[in-house]
Amino acid sequence: MPESTASVPVPHHSSSGTGVLFTEKLWPSPWIWIVVVGLSAAGILMFAPISITAGIIAALVLFAIMTTMLVLSTPAIVVDRDTVQVGRATIQREFVGAVTAYRKDEATAERGTRLHGLAFLCLRGWIDPVVRIEITDPADRTPYWLTSTRRPEELLAALSKQASRG
Repeated sequence: MPESTASVPVPHHSSSGTGVLFTEKLWPSPWIWIVVVGLSAAGILMFAPISITAGIIAALVLFAIMTTMLVLSTPAIVVDRDTVQVGRATIQREFVGAVTAYRKDEATAERGTRLHGLAFLCLRGWIDPVVRIEITDPADRTPYWLTSTRRPEELLAALSKQASRG
């Protein structure tokens, strides 16, 4: 079972010279895994009147399905010298404008009352801080990306660094 502490900055330089400045996987929090175990155990309650074996098998199948869904849907944030990737979206660094980090009530407002209808969202309910990344590409109607992150200051610092040219 993945742990939420698995998100660590990875200073890495590939053979193409593109260095990764920041990377984070938005793994579910421990309480989400507790909910998965609890919901899986409900399989025992549903099938126990038929057979305890059927209940245990149902619980294991439910656990496997929910775990697979959570792991496969866990997005990554990767910032390198040339691109920014948030979940399934990727953009060149040259089209990244102002970047702002929000916590607590401000983060709630960004996810709610201040949210623009065309913004790209990569939000996870179990992660409070968000980072707003302005998109300056004139060919893109998306005004900004809003992403959850457990390390907003580090993401902000990585996005604030100038992309290397040359």
